[in-house]
Order: sequence, then structure tokens, then C-alpha cells
Amino acid sequence: MSKRDYYEVLGVSKGTDSKEIKKAYRRLAMKYHPDRNPDDKDAESHFKEVNEAYEVLSSGEKRAAYDQFGHAGVDQNGGGGHGGGNGNFSDVFGDVFGDIFGGGGGGRQRSHVQRGADLGYSLELDLEDAVKGTQAKIRVPSMVGCGGCDGSGAAKGSQPEECQTCGGVGQVRMQQGFFAVQQACPRCKGQGKTIKNPCHKCHGAGRVEETKTLSVKIPPGVDTGDRIRLSGEGEAGVHGGPAGDLYVQVSVREHKIFTRDGANLYCEVPISFVDASLGGELEVPTLDGRVKLKIPAETQTNKLFRVRGKGVAPVRGGATGDLLCRVYVETPVKLNSEQKELLKQFQATLDGEGNKQSPKKSSWFAGVKNFFDDMKT
Repeated sequence: MSKRDYYEVLGVSKGTDSKEIKKAYRRLAMKYHPDRNPDDKDAESHFKEVNEAYEVLSSGEKRAAYDQFGHAGVDQNGGGGHGGGNGNFSDVFGDVFGDIFGGGGGGRQRSHVQRGADLGYSLELDLEDAVKGTQAKIRVPSMVGCGGCDGSGAAKGSQPEECQTCGGVGQVRMQQGFFAVQQACPRCKGQGKTIKNPCHKCHGAGRVEETKTLSVKIPPGVDTGDRIRLSGEGEAGVHGGPAGDLYVQVSVREHKIFTRDGANLYCEVPISFVDASLGGELEVPTLDGRVKLKIPAETQTNKLFRVRGKGVAPVRGGATGDLLCRVYVETPVKLNSEQKELLKQFQATLDGEGNKQSPKKSSWFAGVKNFFDDMKT
């Protein structure tokens, strides 16, 4: 049975460059791969045909012979997947499917440089420092490059050597027929290099654990949950790779006076029965000092007063928040006999006014009376 033209098999023209031929092969090989088409004889046949075509057209020498003499020019050299011999098919397979099995086939050198791991640090701040910003000193345990070997893992005067088992690739491949499996080299553990004379300080790891002290600039306005990134302050990379980053997670401690809600601050202010009744002026705290707060006459508990601009300037920009003061009327305690008598006299004057001075009290008792009247009916 005559063979199809190899260019036709891959769906490319005769002048197509090697890069496009490889792309065409990758697409068709994935389409007809036996793993994707179990028990499909037609797919298996197409897969072999595609491999045979690519083996020839991916080789400059074989492609030139094929272009000049056709199939006869390559069959005499044992080319073709059907022709009794795999030629350089193992290299072809590794080149196209190496990324699937986790490594570069075809004898290509793999890079073992790895970026260092990112680290996290939890930083507690007082509210004042979070609102105004500060400079914090932190101590972070981390893996850093070994100074004894400059991160190579080998003792001074020596160098890591290329692994003889994997040839420096870091992986070994076992192939049977059309299928290949790659795994980390058991000798070098996937590193591609072995160390005969390890550094006495890091024992060949190239990194040691140290606790380093860092100065962290806390911008004004941060809040619980905000995260500050310190580039390159994470763990050292492996084999000369870049260091990871350090992420400082901010947590703001509870404050004795203020609570925060976004850009606003809240505080509770106790006022006396007299100040609530007659009105007055109080000093209230802010994070910038004291301010005067005017209390109007007949102020009730839970009344909210706003002091503009005395809140927080958000770290991501925007208007500065306000301070909101919630007042509550404090009931006097430990009264002496004279004070008790005066209050009784005062209460008597209120009762004589028909509860005009206590509208909420009158309304509440009226509602209670109606409730019980409804129950009787």
C-alpha cells in the first residue's frame, strides 16, 4: 500500500518552516494519541503515520532527501515509523511531549533555578500608630543564602558536578513503544547536579535559617486585614534564584476609648443628668488632642454628635472620616439623704405637670394601658 505524502499527512505545504511543522505535529499527535483514543485502531494508525511524517520532516537531512527522492530517499535509511526502526523518534517524542511529563526531553538542559518561598508576618499595631503611620521593627526567621558557599552547597574550592545518571537534566525517562514516563532523577533528586564535598555550614543545601531584623514603614490609615509587601525579603532562592517576598499582615489592637469603622471613629461619652437636662459644654478626646463638644438642653441617651475631620484618612486615599460621639446619661449613685430628698421634691413637681417633661414615659405607659385593655375585650 502506497504511503501518503508526508506534507499532506501533517497538513502543511512543502515550504513550511520547521516551527510550523512542529506545531502541526503537536496538534495531530495530541488528537490521535492512544491515551485519548483507547481501542481505536484508526486513531492508532493515524498516530503512527503522523509520527513517521514528523520524524522525517523534522530532520534537515532526511527532509532534503525526501524532497528530492520522495519516500525512496528515506526508506533506504530506515526512516519512518512503519519501516522497522524508530530512528530518532524517542527524541521527537520527548521534544513535543516533554512538558506533559514534567521535563524537557531530547537531552536539553533544564534550569534548576527556583524562586524562594514567600513569607508571612502578623504585626499588631496600636490604633494611634495605624492611623498616623509609624516605623516598626520586626524579626523574621527565614532561609537565606549560605555565606560559607555563596549558595552553591559545595565547600569552598569545589563546585557541584553534573549528575552522571541524568546528564544534568534532573529527570530520567523510561520509554516503551510510543509511551514515555519521566520522573525525578533518583541520584540528584531532580537537581541535575551532585555535591561530593558539601559545605560544612549548610550541609549542601545552599541555604541556612537565620532571623533577620527588618524595618517596616507603616503608612497612615492602615487597618486590620491590610497587607504590606516587602519585595525580596522572603526566603532565598535555590541555585541563585530570586528571593521571595514578605507579606506583613496588619492587625489593630482594641482601643480603650475609640472604635473604628472604616474612616470614622466612635466613642461613648457619659454626661450627667443635669448636663443632659440643661445643656452644657464638654471636652472630648480625639487622636489629635481635646475638642469642645456642645450638649444642647434636653439631650437624650444615645444621641450621636459628629466632630468633622477627626477620624481617619484612608490609606488608599479619600476624604478623612469623622469622630462620632454617642452620649449616654449616667444615673447618679450613692446619694446622701439630702440629695434623695431634693430629687423627691423635684419628681413631685414633674408629676404635677402631667408628665409633660417625660413624653416617652407617658407614651410608653399609654401603650401598655391600651395593650391590657385590648386583652380584656
